[in-house]
Amino acid sequence: MILTICPNPSIDCTIELESLNVGMLNRIQGKVETYAGKALNVAIGVSRLGEKCTATGFMFANQQRTFEHFLNNEGVRCDFVSCAGDTRVNYKIIDKKSMLTEINDVGEEVSNEKQTELVEKAASLAAEADIAVMSGSLPKGVSGDFYGKVISNLPEHIKVVVDAEKANVLSAINAREVFMVKPNIKELENFSGVKVRKLTDVLAASKAYFEKGVKYVLASLGTEGAVLTDGKDSFYCKSASVAVNSTVGAGDSMVAAACVGVYNGVPMREILKEAVAAGTAAVTTSGTDLFYKDKYKEIYSRLQTERI
Repeated sequence: MILTICPNPSIDCTIELESLNVGMLNRIQGKVETYAGKALNVAIGVSRLGEKCTATGFMFANQQRTFEHFLNNEGVRCDFVSCAGDTRVNYKIIDKKSMLTEINDVGEEVSNEKQTELVEKAASLAAEADIAVMSGSLPKGVSGDFYGKVISNLPEHIKVVVDAEKANVLSAINAREVFMVKPNIKELENFSGVKVRKLTDVLAASKAYFEKGVKYVLASLGTEGAVLTDGKDSFYCKSASVAVNSTVGAGDSMVAAACVGVYNGVPMREILKEAVAAGTAAVTTSGTDLFYKDKYKEIYSRLQTERI
């Protein structure tokens, strides 16, 4: 079983425009609301690939039943720490050139008592899991060392996967061994201080993670695909050419597929290929919807990996 830990859930409101005209009237051409949060997206992706997944994290009481109903319909088991108030709403504005503008809400404050409850709940649920994924930002009132608090209390047998900004990644990897991280180019550069212009730069930047004990780096290169490296073996997979509707959730889809690959014990090449197939399939869907398995399979059959 794969456990996902979501510290900061959100309602994602995707707004489609002909073009975004700043300081002027904009007329909406389409609007979709989905129930999200990076680790919840990972849970949905895992379930769509046919593996068992449990989602935990903070959840805000006024929308909790809606989130649980949505996730249960996706085959995801839920066990949240319930907090008072409303879930934050994030706005994703997409124009006809597929340019994405994001406006993220801060949301409600989470008490110290609820934080302790999540640390304990994640540790309890992880006893039945093989992999634990923690990803996304932290809500108001939660200190920057929270990733470390959660991850340091997980059972030793758990493979920990982290997808977050630099401060949260550092909190995690300073607390215990992290099996895999999934940075994008900007996050890779921020963490390492290395400018990424070519594939060898990805490998050079990844060393900053290996020096802190991370076992695998899955680096997302956007439309160019991804690299998976353990510091000794490194592979590259270019994305298939597809029509891009929305890039929202593509990284979470990659994490989901990579975790399924790790769970099933497939070789590095296959983990990378599965991750790129899921991420590429996700950009073909509109709004904040994730990939579907039929599209994932079709794209997977078109991909090739190469050793770097």
